Amino acid sequence: MEAGQLGRRDRLALGVQHAVGRLLSPVWVPATVVLMRWVLGWRILDAARSRREYRRLWQSHDGPLIVCANHLTLIDSAVIAWALGSWTWFLAHYAALPWNVPEQRNFTVSLGSRLLVYLMKCVPVVRGGDRAAVAGVLARLTHLLRRGEVVLLFPEGGRSRTGRVDVDNAAYGVGQLIAALPGCRVLCVYLRGEGQHEFSDLPARGERFHVRVASLEPASGLQGLRAARDLSQQVVQALAGLEREHFATVPSALRQNILAFYKPAANALATVESRKDAKRDRKIRGQLAALAADVQ
Repeated sequence: MEAGQLGRRDRLALGVQHAVGRLLSPVWVPATVVLMRWVLGWRILDAARSRREYRRLWQSHDGPLIVCANHLTLIDSAVIAWALGSWTWFLAHYAALPWNVPEQRNFTVSLGSRLLVYLMKCVPVVRGGDRAAVAGVLARLTHLLRRGEVVLLFPEGGRSRTGRVDVDNAAYGVGQLIAALPGCRVLCVYLRGEGQHEFSDLPARGERFHVRVASLEPASGLQGLRAARDLSQQVVQALAGLEREHFATVPSALRQNILAFYKPAANALATVESRKDAKRDRKIRGQLAALAADVQ
């Protein structure tokens, strides 16, 4: 099955999933934001700029829109969606809330997680799985994009093991989707927490996220898999460029956090050292007193 070919039963299943998710969105969309903001204490520092750019692209309706992002934690897709729009805006513009492609083995271990994946606009995939199954996922995503839905993908294919964008590990799937959709636009999103130094399951409590975005319309003169690889590389290179900008402009904030983290430890160490100095001084004074008594 090639990207874009989807049977009637699969189209109906996606339509039902979309309808159920939208019906219950007044519950699960704000609940997700409340969990991130007030329970976990996360904050996105540059959300106004990224939301403005995303709205501009989505409202222009100039062609299919794919969001491509770097990948460091299991719940990046939820944080990225939050960075692109408020929960009230997504309730009013449900088609703008991106579909996700989570690793099936991470989120289908229980009935509750399977229900959440179903409601939260997800099309699970087994990475490295059967080619026919992967092609079926690409066909579903192509169908959604052609109907005006937005899809969020991680072009590296998984969480980065180095903590940085891996330009040598671009997945073909992103390029295949772009090649199958003439005029496809891509919004690259680079999101990183100030305390996120490597990949993990979840960001730390109280994490502060920085987000940078850039839009592009990839094109390639190649054919087949070479074209898919070329298009994917263009997206990953754009993400790598956003990463370089991030580390060129955010280090001051990172230094402040590092200092804030180590300052209590430094103060404690200084207190211990001062106590050691006082104890040493008392010992020396005692030795001098004993020496003075012997001299007398």
